[in-house]
Amino acid sequence: MPIKVQSDLPAVKTLEKENIFVMTEKRAITQDVRPLKIAIVNLMPTKEVTETQLLRLLGNTPLQIEISLVRMENHTSKNTDQEYLDKFYIPSSELFKHKFDGMIITGAPVEQLDFESVDYWDELCNIMDFAKKNVFSTLYVCWGSFAGLYHHYGIKKYPLEKKMSGVFMNERSTQNEPLLRGFDDTFPIPQSRHTTLHKEDVLKCKDLIILSESAEAGVTIIKSKDNREIFMTGHLEYDTMTLAQEYFRDIDKGMKVPLPKNYFPTNNTCRMPNSYWRSTATLFYSNWLNYYVYQETPFDIEEIK
Repeated sequence: MPIKVQSDLPAVKTLEKENIFVMTEKRAITQDVRPLKIAIVNLMPTKEVTETQLLRLLGNTPLQIEISLVRMENHTSKNTDQEYLDKFYIPSSELFKHKFDGMIITGAPVEQLDFESVDYWDELCNIMDFAKKNVFSTLYVCWGSFAGLYHHYGIKKYPLEKKMSGVFMNERSTQNEPLLRGFDDTFPIPQSRHTTLHKEDVLKCKDLIILSESAEAGVTIIKSKDNREIFMTGHLEYDTMTLAQEYFRDIDKGMKVPLPKNYFPTNNTCRMPNSYWRSTATLFYSNWLNYYVYQETPFDIEEIK
């Protein structure tokens, strides 16, 4: 089944070339079903790239999904034209007028700042508080996960001596978890961050469950016991070349960043990397939509509490 978006959103052409079913508003109104309403709070600088990555995964399920892209009102984007944002995104003030089956809060290139120093921190806190009562399940990604854990549970982030970049293998920390259904015993998650969590801080919080860990990357997936909040420290949505693009961007800026681990064949940056996390990413997002959103959210969206 398709994802429902504006017909002229640039990501549509890319997804259609990949045979991912995208439905325009006009066609959607002829179908007698209630689509899942998913809000994407896109904090990444390259909006169109992140939209395409997430829509690709959300569109690979048998569910009809209606997408609302959300922008921060108290932040001026340096990489995306305001005209683009006005056309395809709703401001947070509009978000607060509705209820949603699911929400995704993305990462952001601000992780080395204190949370309170981020210019849209107060606005994001309002969104996270709103989600508690008006969104059935919220998925926090990378910096978004650090922000959510800090705001909701007081769990701090800690700086790393050097950037954690690469693809790291993970193992389950609990059995019979629907979110990880169909996963292999070990599974890869791309990471790209300058901060980390301390496992003992998470274990002290009785409302949270650690779902997966990595020997190199630490705690990687956490959920609240009521399944209403999912926190992932990595980037399963990343394309094959995303880590390479970030690495060369940082090098061009004169930054001292490590070569992404377990990524370039034989650690040779002249060789094309291969994606070996795509099936994990597809399963993760499909499981989240199915088990924690579609199967549980009320048919009457106004009944979300």
